[in-house]
Amino acid sequence: MFQLLLTIIYLAFISLGLPDSLLGSAWPVMYQELNVSVSYAGGISMIIALGTIISSLLSDRLTRKFGTGLVTAISVLMTAAALFGFSLSHSFLLLCIWAIPYGLGAGSVDASLNNYVALHYASRHMSWLHCMWGIGASLGPYIMGFALTNGQGWNIGYRYIAILQIVLTCVLLLSLPLWQKRTLKASDTDHTSDTDKPLSLGAILKIPGAKEVMITFFCYCALEQTAGLWISSYLVLHKNLPTETAASFAGWFFIGITIGRALSGFLTMKLNDTQMVRLGQSIILAGCLVLLLPLGSEISFVGLVLIGLGCAPIYPCIIHSTPAHFGADKSQAIIGVQMAFAYIGTCLMPPLFGLIANHISITLFPIYLLLILILMFIMHEALLKKCTNRRIL
Repeated sequence: MFQLLLTIIYLAFISLGLPDSLLGSAWPVMYQELNVSVSYAGGISMIIALGTIISSLLSDRLTRKFGTGLVTAISVLMTAAALFGFSLSHSFLLLCIWAIPYGLGAGSVDASLNNYVALHYASRHMSWLHCMWGIGASLGPYIMGFALTNGQGWNIGYRYIAILQIVLTCVLLLSLPLWQKRTLKASDTDHTSDTDKPLSLGAILKIPGAKEVMITFFCYCALEQTAGLWISSYLVLHKNLPTETAASFAGWFFIGITIGRALSGFLTMKLNDTQMVRLGQSIILAGCLVLLLPLGSEISFVGLVLIGLGCAPIYPCIIHSTPAHFGADKSQAIIGVQMAFAYIGTCLMPPLFGLIANHISITLFPIYLLLILILMFIMHEALLKKCTNRRIL
């Protein structure tokens, strides 16, 4: 039963990744059919992000009341309904409306599943599960491309993903007894007095180390999303690479993250979460320094792959270490707020660099990543110090 539930969670993580890259891959066709500006994709993306932030902040309350299994099933169902709504939409306004349940479903399932895995499974599974997310994120554009190249249109591409999500919802609903048995077994050994009391945002931020882990998560997601969004432009405008070559190179950043998470699962058998985060930060540092070198495009390729590999262990290992740092009774609340800060980082920091690139120079791209990395390192070390001091006290 334990292995069956783990398999279902792996499928759920693939499902999490499937819709994440659909809008970007389909938008070059969508905006023309909808007769809107190319920039309107940002509006849909912001609505989805806002819904994700809200549902992440509510995840602690929802999970305590309904349990991880039911929250995951309902969240995936909401996402499936939203994707099916996208497949029926032929106006920008309808896409904005369907983006609301899209975002609300994504945030709750992300926070709940991550906390469940952090509590019940070894660190290697967290890395491999996030590798599964990368596989899902890679499959999404492939499925959309299949629909477009066969003349079926972007609506059908969204419908394919919606059908897959509906199938997963059925699997999750059938698996609810497995989640409940696992939760009851864990509760037998977890005697915490605050288990049934959801924490407010103010109470969470007063916990020693909470602010530091939120900023650490903000910085990581800001760095990953900024790198993913601007690497191609940096290579074209500063390194003078052809557009097609730059796009191919940029794809290796995401491949680096996916392969890195697969490898991280094995490394966590030898290294703990803190060591893995520090290792990832060191590799990102090396990648940024390589990008700063005034050398050829091949060296730039090495730099961006290193940044991708360095990103790989940080996200899953910070999440997995949350129960150890703050206690199992507070981990769901902490992870929910971490997810909210993550999406705030992805919303704010890549556009900020866009302004810098536009008004100053895109050559500052590696410097921008380095500054975010330095702040991330400082906050993570401060987190470790505060959590150590709390355990001593």
